[in-house]
Amino acid sequence: MKTALSWSSGKDSAWTLHILRAQGVEVSALLTTVNTTHDRVAMHAVRRELLETQAEAVGVALRVVDLPWPCPNEVYEIRMGAALQQLISEGFEQIAFGDLFLRDIREYREKKMESLPIKPIFPLWNIPTKQLANEMIAGGLKSRITCINPKKLDARFAGRIWDRVLLNELPTEVDPCGEYGEFHTFAFEGPMFSKPLDIRLGEIVERDGFVFADLLKTEPALETQFRN
Repeated sequence: MKTALSWSSGKDSAWTLHILRAQGVEVSALLTTVNTTHDRVAMHAVRRELLETQAEAVGVALRVVDLPWPCPNEVYEIRMGAALQQLISEGFEQIAFGDLFLRDIREYREKKMESLPIKPIFPLWNIPTKQLANEMIAGGLKSRITCINPKKLDARFAGRIWDRVLLNELPTEVDPCGEYGEFHTFAFEGPMFSKPLDIRLGEIVERDGFVFADLLKTEPALETQFRN
């Protein structure tokens, strides 16, 4: 079946891609929402150029849904509906989501798509998140925390690598995969990538009630730039 993937740029969608490929499913499109005011992935706050580099490294065509900020839900639904109709017109039969266990979110997606010929699938659904987190890390997935809800997690975690050290430091009430919105990530290395992405940590800022860690492409050293 021709398959698309809802792509947030984070660890869950990256691992979903890996799982689908392991099952023999070819993913032909990544669908991502971008905040046009800041030109960044919605909620994850990843720069568009990093998103594009990421899509190139996983080898799947990127489809961007541009959203205003703030974005009323009716605008989101109209634009996502148009994106789904475009996929349908191209013969896509299913779209995968990296949702883990939040029933209301899954039911929302299923309800919005129940009358469409493209169906939602949830490859990571109901895998215990502690188990899933350890599987991702053991499988070579690397990511950084790009956004934190400081009401749910201390801002000091912003920008850090999501690894076993970090998992051991998380408060017990915080989901290890951040499924309750405690944090969001950017995946930069793993079995779904043709090569690791060279990134570095930029400025950490608080905006609109969230803490964001900016990620930047690592610039080549001057001697490399002027070689030959």
